[in-house]
Amino acid sequence: MANQASITLTSASVQQSIRLEEVKDLLYYYKNITAKTGDQLNWHYGSAAFPYEIIENNDDPSTWFYLKGEKNSLYNYILIGVDHHGEMESGQGFSKIHIALTEISTHGDKGKANEICRFIASKLKGELTLFNGRIMHFNLRK
Repeated sequence: MANQASITLTSASVQQSIRLEEVKDLLYYYKNITAKTGDQLNWHYGSAAFPYEIIENNDDPSTWFYLKGEKNSLYNYILIGVDHHGEMESGQGFSKIHIALTEISTHGDKGKANEICRFIASKLKGELTLFNGRIMHFNLRK
């Protein structure tokens, strides 16, 4: 099940460029707010909503990292990376966040990856290209 989704940061986005650390911060924020929801419900919702551990790439930690499922056979791996197109210094470029599933990713991984993609795209007001090729616009278009 090798698939890929991407979030493109356009001129209408909150920001046009992003670093991998900022994407990790958004994931930690997602994990934190789902845990708080679980506290309000008196249920361990945080571990069900984000059943992953964030693991950095040892080869090149500035380009990608992966999410590894925690002690559960329902979830295996999700890869997340960032690349930049155009000249970022002149303001003519843009960043793209890639979310990829590996060959051993499960359907649970795909569902969680869709949730994570929608969350990140909505926070950054980006253009999300889903795994099935459809596009969701979270930015204001004229």
